[in-house]
Amino acid sequence: MARESIAGLIAQLHQSKITRREFTQRAAVAGLSAGLVGNVLAVHAAKAQDLPEAATIGIPGTPHTTDTSKGTIKLYSSWPFTGAMERIGGHAIEATYMCLEDFGNAAGGFAIEYEPLDEGIAANEGRWDPGKATENANRAINDESCMAYLGTYNSGSAAISVPLTNVAGLAQISFANTYPGLTTSFEGATEEGEPDLYYPTGTRNYMRVCPADHVQGDAGARWAIHENGRSKAYILHDNSLYGKGVANVFALIFAQEGGEVLGNDGYDPRASDYQSLMTSIADAGPDIIYVGATVDNNAAKLLQDMRGVMSADDVTFLGPDGLNTDTFVQGAADAAEGAWITFGGFSADALVELGGPGADYVARIRERLDLGETGQPDSYAVYAYESMVVVLQAIERAGAADRTAILDQMFGTEGFVTLAGTTWSFNDEGDIDNPVIGLIRVVDGVLTFQGTAN
Repeated sequence: MARESIAGLIAQLHQSKITRREFTQRAAVAGLSAGLVGNVLAVHAAKAQDLPEAATIGIPGTPHTTDTSKGTIKLYSSWPFTGAMERIGGHAIEATYMCLEDFGNAAGGFAIEYEPLDEGIAANEGRWDPGKATENANRAINDESCMAYLGTYNSGSAAISVPLTNVAGLAQISFANTYPGLTTSFEGATEEGEPDLYYPTGTRNYMRVCPADHVQGDAGARWAIHENGRSKAYILHDNSLYGKGVANVFALIFAQEGGEVLGNDGYDPRASDYQSLMTSIADAGPDIIYVGATVDNNAAKLLQDMRGVMSADDVTFLGPDGLNTDTFVQGAADAAEGAWITFGGFSADALVELGGPGADYVARIRERLDLGETGQPDSYAVYAYESMVVVLQAIERAGAADRTAILDQMFGTEGFVTLAGTTWSFNDEGDIDNPVIGLIRVVDGVLTFQGTAN
């Protein structure tokens, strides 16, 4: 065999197109000595060790190539990243870029280009906008080089974009949507016709790497009763698809577990204060207030006015993952102390304690974001990184710029190892089959992991 063919074998090994065993067998046939085979394998091992540890997650054994001879694939993301959403959205974008760089900006023989699209309006606290959600989805759909759409953050936005990407046969993957009705039907928490109305073709194209709210709301309610000893809940929500959905699940399970639901009401996220609202709620005598909301919908002010009439010793504050951000804690100031929040997974401090790929991810994202050695990157940025791994590995397995093939590979993700070391697969609905709900508490002004709630 010619020297050029041996060089080709070495290139295939380093690009993970063949295994170490296959290389050894084929190199021997090609006439490469045992000593040289050993040297090549040693170099290959060193190259693998040089990769960032975070990049070792995903489906074990998935090959990765940095060859870009097949052309370019475009990826777009869509979520808000200005105003109150600057931290959440900005950290997710940086994590997405970091993942792509970790994988050499390539997959499956293609150069990968990524462009984040803002679907928020800065002048409106960065809140997502239906018109921009539609515009962004159509931009991705109409770009023939786009093979996957990463987003959205807000579940209401996904309700707009998923039907569009579904008709186009474009894979859509979310790092943060948690409203159950996007993928499944849950009595008492989803609307009639959901989720089928989001999939006009009858074929699923949407998936999410975070736990849905029928899991989070359930875990929060059970924790409130059985671990926190609460029995009388007043529930508020921001009238969003997400906020109302998780609030309804909490209310349903809290009652099923023997608790009393004193109220389950929407509040005006644009109100200047909630003093009269909180005074009337205090008169009802709750021992826990649950607020289904995102940080951009004035939940920090709601908590401040709550603490004006109800002490942390007497009434627990519990919120879902939409409040699991330093923006909420800073906005509520001293009133945030002692607040409890559920989140689908592990916080940065917990990942550092676990070590391994998660700790590597935290160390490097902190450096990129200039957060110092102890700063807390937004928790959802973890899922942004993992979403990109799903996409890149699917492109590797598909090996073609084909929307259908890449969608099939993404939806078929099985045995995905996360940054926290847990493992999940997508079920037929596009949800992960092994969700973990973390429990966070504000301690000395810092979001601090307390364990799991399920």
